[in-house]
Amino acid sequence: MARSPIQLTTTTTLLLLVFLFLTIYIQSTAADSADSATPLRPSAMVLPLTLSAPNSSRTLSHSRRHLQRSESHSTATARMPLYDDLIPYGYYTTRIWIGTPPQTFALIVDTGSTLTYVPCSTCEQCGKHQDPNFQPDWSSTYQPVKCSMECTCDSEMMHCVYDRHYAEMSSSSGVLGEDIVSFGNQSELKPQRTVFGCENVETGDIYSQRADGIMGLGRGDLSIMDQLVEKGVISNSFSLCYGGMDIGGGAMVLGGISPPAGMVFTHSDPARSAYYNIDLKEIHIAGKQLPINPMVFDGKYGTILDSGTTYAYLPEAAFKAFKDAIMKELNSFKLIQGPDPNYNDICFSGVGSDVSQLSKTFPAVDMVFSNGNRLSLSPENYLFQHSKAHGAYCLGIFQNENDQTTLLGGIIVRNTLVMYDREHLKIGFWKTNCSEIWEILHLLSPHPALPSASPPLAPSGPQFYTMPEDLIVGFITFEMILSIMPPKLKPHLTKLAAFVAHGLEVDTSQVHLLNIISEHGHSVITWAIYPARSGDYISHAAARNILAGIVEHRVSLPSMFGNYQVFDWSIEPPAERTWWQQHHLAVVMTIFITILLGLLASGMWFVWRRRWRSFGSYKPVNYVFPEHELQPL
Repeated sequence: MARSPIQLTTTTTLLLLVFLFLTIYIQSTAADSADSATPLRPSAMVLPLTLSAPNSSRTLSHSRRHLQRSESHSTATARMPLYDDLIPYGYYTTRIWIGTPPQTFALIVDTGSTLTYVPCSTCEQCGKHQDPNFQPDWSSTYQPVKCSMECTCDSEMMHCVYDRHYAEMSSSSGVLGEDIVSFGNQSELKPQRTVFGCENVETGDIYSQRADGIMGLGRGDLSIMDQLVEKGVISNSFSLCYGGMDIGGGAMVLGGISPPAGMVFTHSDPARSAYYNIDLKEIHIAGKQLPINPMVFDGKYGTILDSGTTYAYLPEAAFKAFKDAIMKELNSFKLIQGPDPNYNDICFSGVGSDVSQLSKTFPAVDMVFSNGNRLSLSPENYLFQHSKAHGAYCLGIFQNENDQTTLLGGIIVRNTLVMYDREHLKIGFWKTNCSEIWEILHLLSPHPALPSASPPLAPSGPQFYTMPEDLIVGFITFEMILSIMPPKLKPHLTKLAAFVAHGLEVDTSQVHLLNIISEHGHSVITWAIYPARSGDYISHAAARNILAGIVEHRVSLPSMFGNYQVFDWSIEPPAERTWWQQHHLAVVMTIFITILLGLLASGMWFVWRRRWRSFGSYKPVNYVFPEHELQPL
């Protein structure tokens, strides 16, 4: 009996130790479960990173699109910024918002197209673009255009359809719809109901391009310009200003502006073609006129100005004379192979990387119009940077093969304000710095707020990035293209993540790097924004604010990171947890209770057994107990 208290104390201590151990285990397991509720969530950004191979399904193509002929007074203006650059994207984009509530899209600004279109949610063959497809069911103001004698109808004679084909073998087809289109919070033009294309099939470059669709500014009934002019909400004019080499961006104005002093005009004849043509007669290089018959520039559609085309294309005779004159002026430079082996580019090495000094090396080029006015071109208007050789430049003017049309793409008008005065049948050119065009033209003066009415005002702020109420936002991913190579970027990724977090107004611990690859001399980074450590999902309000920061380019980076573009964002739901992740706590508690009950039962049985042995054993009546010797005091 004397050993029972000792045994009971040992059992109690053992039970307490087991209980303490299991409590610590449960707490640590629960914490790990909360952290691992979303898969692939790294606990920290670990360097160095391994560069993965480029994704062949989404490469930055050097588009050389030139169009085939398609089958088909207000003081208000829509002032809209331009994004992207000719190199490496091949185009400039602007943003519009369609529907109620508005859905945002990045569209290529194209004066050679007569229809605006975006990929639709019903698209059977559409590529992966910058923004989610248009959801007609989400818009309370969307209506399909019903079949009539004025349009091409579908096989069921229910809705109007469209089909557009381009010379580089790409195409877009779908149905025509009508909805409210908003032009951004810098526009004084109210949102307008507009007919646009809802794509069902894309092919070629239209399928693979990063931009969502096309904003058609050409002459035609379905052109967004013709629709707005027909409504009488803007004057019959618009202007484009493309940013310079290595800068990109720019500005667009739908509606008339006052032409600046010194703007050079030339006649544009809409009866000649649906495209914007100009009366080009001569080309001068280094002050010398090229020996070209002026009729060369008048073949087929004449000389076309097309903002959707990347480079310039001359008829064979004009291109040969231009190339020979340039080669003669630059005979001291070494000719090298171009960046794309599929093209016979003419490239010069050893020039230097300072774009501002190119005019000291390359000759001046002048385009002379029939009225005697001339447009002077800087080297950035006929050159593009070699993406694989430092300090090398290539001619951005090519032969138009067997086509006699002279096609002048966006490269010709970089850092040039181009006014398409459709009302007076003329086009004006004014050399300027397009990155500062708003200040130059004083177009950013404050305007009074527009009255609240239906349709709603142009989107401004995160409340316009809508999502279904039942959607649970697990995390948000997006891709960022930086104009520096990954080896230079890798040591500064932690700092870059901090800038991203600051721009999106989230904690740095929420920003995680998923991948980084190199494409055409640029770094393509995939970021993920996860919930704060205290939550398993991102609230709708926080998600809208993050999306606004992504789409509206709120991330401000220092010059050490170069230029950047953000695209291809997506909302991902929380990942489904495994059976163990869902039930591990109950399993552990069951095991703990079972062990605890087992230990308690074992302890009680042991105590009972000891007591039974001590008090329950039989002793005879005449049993003699041994005498105990008295201990001395």
